[in-house]
Amino acid sequence: ADSKITGDTVVDILDSISYHRGRPERIRVDNGPEFVSKALDNYSYQNNIKLEFSRPGKPVDNAFIESFNGSLRDECLNTNWFLSIEDAQLKLEAWRRDYNEFRPHSSLGNMTPGDFARSLLKGANKPDY
Repeated sequence: ADSKITGDTVVDILDSISYHRGRPERIRVDNGPEFVSKALDNYSYQNNIKLEFSRPGKPVDNAFIESFNGSLRDECLNTNWFLSIEDAQLKLEAWRRDYNEFRPHSSLGNMTPGDFARSLLKGANKPDY
């Protein structure tokens, strides 16, 4: 089975996130095929969302996601044996919950990402993803 994410999949996920968290004003993405797709381009145009593309080969443009990827790799992927798909899903979900709901992040004023997202919902600001 092909496990690549398509532009249509990105649109579906973004639509689901937007339903729960509000529609962003802009989204920073890299230049992967799922992000330069017609599906995402049309969706962002129809919903007045600005797409901001990082420069090819410049991970500093997405420093926050590079940091997240490093944390995921160092704290979960490199420290666990996954015995099955289900086992991987359970371990990844446990790590995700700890990262988002229990661990304060200095970049968010020592709030957890979950608390920070909830604070955005209470205010008038739209989130950037």
